[in-house]
Amino acid sequence: MSDTEHKAFEQDIHLDGLDVGDDISDVNWMDALPLIVLVVLVVLVAVQFFTRYVLNDSLGWTEEIASYCLIILSFLGGVSCVRKGKHIFLEFFYRYIPRNKIKALALSSECITALFFYSFSIFTLELSDKTSGQNMVSVDLPKSIIYYVVSAGAFLMGSFSLIRIISLYRASAEDVARDKLDVHI
Repeated sequence: MSDTEHKAFEQDIHLDGLDVGDDISDVNWMDALPLIVLVVLVVLVAVQFFTRYVLNDSLGWTEEIASYCLIILSFLGGVSCVRKGKHIFLEFFYRYIPRNKIKALALSSECITALFFYSFSIFTLELSDKTSGQNMVSVDLPKSIIYYVVSAGAFLMGSFSLIRIISLYRASAEDVARDKLDVHI
């Protein structure tokens, strides 16, 4: 690919303004758990692909365990997103309401989020208790393991939301507006 084609390619997919650095200062030990699950998931899918399409004899347990790994990855990865404050928020509304109302909207949305995560954690604990006698289909492990991990992930997301509520409450309205609007004056 020539230099001109490469620049055209970057402009087509809008990479010219993308600044990817090597700063990993926001990486925490909690980010290692989803990374480990992701590696296990990739290995499982590779084994599943190899046995199914190369050996023409699929291992039945790989598909089930891979789907459970994907569930676990979603909830453990969600903990990292909430911890960093990178989850989906009401950016549309932040841009069109007065700056002095942004803090109230941010606090209320974070409270609703924390309430949802804590409620979800309780519901999945109840579900894990109800399924404690059931095993996975292809592996002799209790299905409730998955629900316990999901419950722990939801509880941690609620806890990090609670921490964000406290920091939002302590911050000035202008700092919250600047953070939510990503404006650095």
